[in-house]
Amino acid sequence: MPKIILITHQKGGVGKSTLAFNMASILKDSVNTAIIDLDLQGSLYKSRNSSSVPIYPPNKLEDINNMDYDFIFIDTPPYLISDLPMLCRIANVIVIPTKTGLYDLLAIEDTIEIVKSAKKEKDTLIVFNMVKPNTTLTNEMNEALERFNVSVSNTFISDLVAFTRSAINDGIEENTKAQNQIIELTKEVLSKIS
Repeated sequence: MPKIILITHQKGGVGKSTLAFNMASILKDSVNTAIIDLDLQGSLYKSRNSSSVPIYPPNKLEDINNMDYDFIFIDTPPYLISDLPMLCRIANVIVIPTKTGLYDLLAIEDTIEIVKSAKKEKDTLIVFNMVKPNTTLTNEMNEALERFNVSVSNTFISDLVAFTRSAINDGIEENTKAQNQIIELTKEVLSKIS
């Protein structure tokens, strides 16, 4: 049975699809990896022909336990879907990407409540994504998130053009700051799998 990594947050524009794609791309050469795109906008699924990582549509979720992969990343839409409690329960790791801002902090609360109702807070990792350089917002957001008792990744993902281009280039170019950040984040995510 594959290990399932759920990428979710009810807010749009926080980089769920980009993180799912890039973490799967980092792993693809060492383990058998796939992505299921549950987002109705289907950005990842539409790019499947130019991706070396297999990307499946939402209906593949029904077969997830029978799929022959080591890891399956699930990209969720930018709103709370009715399947989210079930997805949290079956996930080995839940990744909640967030930007640093008041609206992001307010929006993350509902996602964390669903995670907690599934009793998966120990398997959850909040990731600061699209971090702007030379700002104190990340530290302020980190302090505000402490009240949720959910782990925050040590790796921050910067707001870099390499991430935007990664879908076009089938991943991040080697030996870049962006690649190093994704490698470190992926290690943190995998370390949460028990």
